[in-house]
Amino acid sequence: MLGENVTIASSEVVNDKLLGGLLTTGFDEQSCLSRYQSVLYRKASSHFPSAYLLERLREHEALQKKCGPHTESYKKAIEQLKAGQGAKVMECNYLVWVAYSGLGNRILTMASAFLYAILTRRVLLVDIDKGTADLFCEPFPETSWLLPPKFPIKQFKNFSNGSPESYGNMLKNKAIHSNPAFLYLHMAHDYSDYDKLFFCEDNQQYLRNIPWLILKSDNYFVPSLFLIPAYQEELTRLFPQRDSVFHHLGRYLFHPSNVVWGMVTRYYDSYLARADERLGIQIRVFDPEPGPFQHVLDQVLACTLKENLLPAINSKQPIVSTRHSRLKSVLITSLNSGYYEKIRSMYWEHPTTNGEMISFHQPSHEEHQNSDKKMHNMKAWAEIYLLSLSDVMVTSAWSTFGYVAQGLSGLRPWLLFKPENRIAPDPPCRQVLSMEPCFHAPHYYDCKAKRGADTGKFVPYVSHCEDMSWGLKLVDQSEW
Repeated sequence: MLGENVTIASSEVVNDKLLGGLLTTGFDEQSCLSRYQSVLYRKASSHFPSAYLLERLREHEALQKKCGPHTESYKKAIEQLKAGQGAKVMECNYLVWVAYSGLGNRILTMASAFLYAILTRRVLLVDIDKGTADLFCEPFPETSWLLPPKFPIKQFKNFSNGSPESYGNMLKNKAIHSNPAFLYLHMAHDYSDYDKLFFCEDNQQYLRNIPWLILKSDNYFVPSLFLIPAYQEELTRLFPQRDSVFHHLGRYLFHPSNVVWGMVTRYYDSYLARADERLGIQIRVFDPEPGPFQHVLDQVLACTLKENLLPAINSKQPIVSTRHSRLKSVLITSLNSGYYEKIRSMYWEHPTTNGEMISFHQPSHEEHQNSDKKMHNMKAWAEIYLLSLSDVMVTSAWSTFGYVAQGLSGLRPWLLFKPENRIAPDPPCRQVLSMEPCFHAPHYYDCKAKRGADTGKFVPYVSHCEDMSWGLKLVDQSEW
């Protein structure tokens, strides 16, 4: 069992706790136990960060330290922002991320914002709303990524697609001028065709001259960054394995706070640590009624049995002693407890055909998503992390909760297709082509030709998602 005063003695673990150089030293380890202890719970990744990514991360850490909150550079930039019109780009430029939507969406958009900050050499500052500081440790040494509470643009949390400060509305109303102090980027699911011009190279050239950008999104917009010519060479150097973007950025950025890490480790050590294999099943149902639904249960069982993720049960044989059998622990995450109870009962009442022992565990069942409650978010983050510690994973279509878990794990999960008309789909699931999340609301526009186009056909490494035909995701053809 791990305590707060754990000492990592093994030289192998010491060498690996920096995740192949992805992480850096310079932190007080007790302030964020998960940063260096995660290696004790997670298998070593088979996906290695590029030397260039490591170089750029160290450069970005230096930028955050130089320009972050409470530095002289930050104070100057704030004064410039207060001055309003006529501002000019200074040594330190900023991207402010606004807390919005559910936890899975927030994690994906923070990663997207971070990549954009790296590409444009901006300091990333995150809104502290929705418990950001309670969920995650600081990712950058000797500084903070938390936006100070006295930020002069008081209304930034309330910006929307109708705000006159948005870049899209300025384009629409022909109100663009040479050097505004800041611009608001509305990148949420309801963004307009003018907002989507963000993904055009000419517009990116203009945005480079704006000292402060404020971003609100509920989308993982990374795939479309790979379609902007100005960034393609840099992104290829950063991520030669293109389907590893969130895997590397997620493990770099998102370390559970000590409170959340305690929840993760206590549960793992109590219920999952002794298993020979851990199967994670994430069940997300997009239905106004709470369930459980028989068609969803049928689909989960059809998938796990068909793909040999769970053994079949033997309803005719009596239960015999199998004390020395192989143990498989199944972690189920769902807002509803009904699926867990029914599957657990099946394997409690009947032996398996292969003699394997199966244990089932569900940390919580909140019934309804409540993304504004602190403890709800902490439980959700703990369960995402626990799910990511699986050896094999089943996730639900359209779910950003599942996307985050698969990206952190480095696994290609079995994806449960979204049911239609409450009928279990056939086939029930398939293994995804890459561990990358899906961008649910991409632009469909050819910036050069200035007309609509299928952006899923522009380059071979950006294709449509398995669970959302209009979405975009990064794939790595070398793994096919």
